[in-house]
Amino acid sequence: QVQLVESGGGSVQAGDSLRLSCAASGRTFSTYNMGWFRQAPGKVREFVAAISRRGLNTDYADSVKGRFTISRDNAKNTVYLQMNSLKPEDTAVYYCAASPGGVLTTMDSQYAYWGQGTQVTVSS
Repeated sequence: QVQLVESGGGSVQAGDSLRLSCAASGRTFSTYNMGWFRQAPGKVREFVAAISRRGLNTDYADSVKGRFTISRDNAKNTVYLQMNSLKPEDTAVYYCAASPGGVLTTMDSQYAYWGQGTQVTVSS
C-alpha cells in the first residue's frame, strides 16, 4: 500500500509557475507508475500527466503539453509537477496517484492510490 501527500499548491497570477510535490510512503514507490490528475469545480476529474516507474516515459494531456513537466525522484519517494505559464483554466484541485500496472495510463480507474489533493488557483 502507498500513502500519498501532495504539497505546493497555492494562489498565483496567470503566467506564473508552481511546482507540486507528492511524497509517497513505503519502500515500493519505484514499482508504481505515477500520475497527476485535477478536478475543477463542477467538472469531472481529468488526467494531467503520468510518468513511468523509472521515469523513462511520460505522457501529458494536450492542454498542458509544453507548459507542465512531470518528474520523479525514486530515492526521495517523490513525484513532481512543474507548472509553468499557468492559466486561469488550470485552476483545480490537483491529485497525485499511483498505478501498480505495467502500462503507463491516463485512465484514473487504473490508479489504485490517491492523495488528498492540493488546491491551485490561477487568477487573470
